[in-house]
Amino acid sequence: MKERLARLKAVRKLIKTCRIESQEALLGHLEKEGFIVTQATLSRDLKLLKVSKFTDGHNGYIYSLPDDDERKETERTYILDFLRGYISIDWSGNIVVIKTYSGHSDSVALAVDNLGLDDVLGTISGRDNTVFVALREGITGEDFMSRMKESIPELED
Repeated sequence: MKERLARLKAVRKLIKTCRIESQEALLGHLEKEGFIVTQATLSRDLKLLKVSKFTDGHNGYIYSLPDDDERKETERTYILDFLRGYISIDWSGNIVVIKTYSGHSDSVALAVDNLGLDDVLGTISGRDNTVFVALREGITGEDFMSRMKESIPELED
């Protein structure tokens, strides 16, 4: 986990301080910083950080991070989607089951995926009213709930 957090911090710093035009260029910068990652891992990192490509005003594009207000607004949207859609949360081992109102499983799963919780491997949205969350080895349902409550203080037990 620590390496991922350090890598995400390095990616943010590089995008803010360097003119990054491609993933290949960013991979090169990361390698100079001591991070060896695959293109697939970098793509997931960029998605998690909500990095976009914007025109540089000449003939190219550069990577850019959302500003804090935009990031907070997007995060708040996911939180509201989660709160509107979930009914209950329970777990067994490293599998969490979130019961949702009918038709809300996709938006609840998307919210969990986009809250950036390192303990979550991924989600599977059921057909209508269930979301399964796979947690990393050694992470419990209690750990998941603690992290969710840090992200969503309004979350009820």
